[in-house]
Amino acid sequence: MKHVGSSENKMTSLPRKVAAWCIQHPMVAVSLYVAVVSLFFLIFPGVDFLASGLFYSASAGFSAQDVPFLRDVRHLGPFLVRLIAIVCVAVLLIKLLAPGRPPLMPLRMPVFLLSTLILGPGVLVNLILKNNWGRPRPRSVEEFGGDLPFQPVWKITDSCDSNCSFVSGEASAGMWLVSIAFLVPATWRKPVLAFILPLCLILSVNRVAFGGHFLSDTLISWGVTLLLILVIHHLLYVKQPPLVSDIRLDEWFTVNGRRLQRTGRRSLTKVRRAVRSALGKFSEN
Repeated sequence: MKHVGSSENKMTSLPRKVAAWCIQHPMVAVSLYVAVVSLFFLIFPGVDFLASGLFYSASAGFSAQDVPFLRDVRHLGPFLVRLIAIVCVAVLLIKLLAPGRPPLMPLRMPVFLLSTLILGPGVLVNLILKNNWGRPRPRSVEEFGGDLPFQPVWKITDSCDSNCSFVSGEASAGMWLVSIAFLVPATWRKPVLAFILPLCLILSVNRVAFGGHFLSDTLISWGVTLLLILVIHHLLYVKQPPLVSDIRLDEWFTVNGRRLQRTGRRSLTKVRRAVRSALGKFSEN
C-alpha cells in the first residue's frame, strides 16, 4: 500500500513540477510548445482535415459562417483589441499634450501593449507569416470544395498571394489580450485570464468553424504570439536594467511635450502675425 501511495504521489507531483518549470522558463516552454505542435502537424497533417471536417458538409460547406450570432462573436475580439489600443494611444497623447501632468498610468504599460500588438499580430503574424507562407485557407483547398492543394504548416508556397491561412490573425489577436494579465495586480490575474482565455478559444474555434483557418494555424499562432509577448515583457519588466523605465518614458514625453508646446506657440504667433499683416494690408486698400 505504501508503494502504491508513493507512486500516486509521484504521478500527481509530475504535472506540478512541469508547471513550475514552465513558469520559471516561460520562453523556453513556449518555444518547445511551438516546436512540438509544428512537428505534430507535420507528421499528422490529417488532424487538420479531421478538425475542419467537423464543421464542413458537402452540401452546405462551412455553414457556421452564415450564422449571424457567430459572425457577431467574430467581431468581439477585434473590437476589444481596437478599444485597448485606442486607450493606450490616448494615454500617451495626453501625456505628450499635457507634459506637466503626471501620466494616467505608468507609461511602460501602454508602450508594452502597443509594442506587442504592433510586433505580434501586426508584423509577425499578418505582414510576415500570412503574406509570405502562402498556405491556402481550408475553404479554398480541394478537400473542402476549393481548387487549391492543401499545404502543410511552415511550407512556403505560392498557392496563396496574401492574407493567407498560416497563421491565424484572430487567434493571434485573442492571445494578445493575455498581455493584459501581465500588467494587472496579482490578485486580478486569475479573473482576467478566466475571461480572456475562453474568449481566445472561442474566437479561434470560430475561425476553424468558418473554414478560415486550420486547427494548426490557430495553435501555432497562439505560441508565436505568446512568445513575442514574453520576449518584450522580459525586455521591459524582467531584465535589469529594463530596456526602458517608467521614469525615462515620463522624462521623454515631458521633454518632447514641452518642445511640442513651444513649437505650437511659435507657429501660432507666426499665424497671428500673418493674419494681422494681411488684415492691415486689406484695410489700407
